[in-house]
Amino acid sequence: MLTKVFEKICNNSGLFSYFIKYCLQKLSLIINFSSHFLVKTNSTKRPNYAYCLYHSANLAKKLNYKSFSIIEFGVAGGKGLLFLEDFAKKIEKDFDIKIQIYGFDLGSGLSTPVDYKDLKYWFNEGFYKMNEDQLKKKLKKSKILIGDVKDTIKDFFENYDPSPIGAIFHDLDYYYSTVNSFKIFENDNKYYLPRIFNYFDDINGTELEMYNDLTGELLAISEFNKKHKMKKILLNKNLIYFNNEIWRGQIYHFHDFNHPNYNKYIGGAEQIELNKNLKLN
Repeated sequence: MLTKVFEKICNNSGLFSYFIKYCLQKLSLIINFSSHFLVKTNSTKRPNYAYCLYHSANLAKKLNYKSFSIIEFGVAGGKGLLFLEDFAKKIEKDFDIKIQIYGFDLGSGLSTPVDYKDLKYWFNEGFYKMNEDQLKKKLKKSKILIGDVKDTIKDFFENYDPSPIGAIFHDLDYYYSTVNSFKIFENDNKYYLPRIFNYFDDINGTELEMYNDLTGELLAISEFNKKHKMKKILLNKNLIYFNNEIWRGQIYHFHDFNHPNYNKYIGGAEQIELNKNLKLN
């Protein structure tokens, strides 16, 4: 009951909601809140990352996987990977599941933008450099692949044999880099959950970025969907209608309709509750 109260408060907009979430963030340093509570109340430093990690674990568990992988394209300073490592510890305990973490990055910052599709008016060569040595000292379990993603992704599955991918965080900024990163979806289906949670960083912005459907990540998504008949990257339909935080419109779901587990029933207790609520008293 208390969780529901906090969830309702934290999903509202306004100063009081943000104050409560800030307090819960600080309290989580000394109180062992469950991952469920922290996700439902949006009270982590990176609620977008926490959401995708939590729900990919939930799906993996329902499908009886013992482990799964998460990937970050565009590591930069490494704060995203560090958050994922920390929250993954809680997820692993709450779900009794193992999580592998991989990060892809050029290391030297952004490459030279190719043309208008890379938003040359907003991004430039050298932005978002990584201090590789410093970051590796702080990381506990993540594996970082340094180099151009079109090269590092080629042998990724052969070299690392990752557990099925459950969540991907896309922050390569450029159209061409994002297109190259989408080759992650083109291997044997044993390497994927049938539905994968995706966060795209560069699709919502201000009057300066002017992100649009004909450049950047949005164009890459559109072209992927046109190219593939039975694999699609689609905007979520469960978060955007409760959108008091911008990240909720940046969560997409990858669907592999031909995956052998795509149609496996996962309703369980949730469907039982729905059916119970439909019955006449």
